[in-house]
Amino acid sequence: MSHARSEYEDFKKIAPDVYDLVLALGQLATKAGLDKQLIELVKLRASQINGCAFCVQHHVLLSERIGVPVDKLHLVAVWREAPIFSPRERAALAWAESLTVLPDGVSEDVYAEAAREFSETELMYLTSAVASINVWNRFGAAFRWTPAPRPAAANAAAS
Repeated sequence: MSHARSEYEDFKKIAPDVYDLVLALGQLATKAGLDKQLIELVKLRASQINGCAFCVQHHVLLSERIGVPVDKLHLVAVWREAPIFSPRERAALAWAESLTVLPDGVSEDVYAEAAREFSETELMYLTSAVASINVWNRFGAAFRWTPAPRPAAANAAAS
């Protein structure tokens, strides 16, 4: 198992201006009115793709706190095969994947699906959420931030 090169808390201390900017970017989508649960699913999926253990754990724990159904958390990695996701969630997840893995850009089909489910403004803010989590993932993966432990009370409930 690899070990951390630096920790999340170090980022706040070493580059507080960068930390504040990335944090602010990540908060804009929900401030603009996009559903917090939807945004957490998007951030979780991008973090899975990018292999950022810190961010996966962070967004699982945050999602649980805000009431994202546990089945969605378990199935987000295979959302295309899971009927539990709404058309809006599917469009957001496809959008997030397209913006996270960019070798061919965003297809016309993915754009059309996203444009059916989101207004122009919502799509811009959804894009800001995807951009921000991809930035966080770059830091978390590069420095191998240690995932936060599950809080003790949640450990007991999960058993």
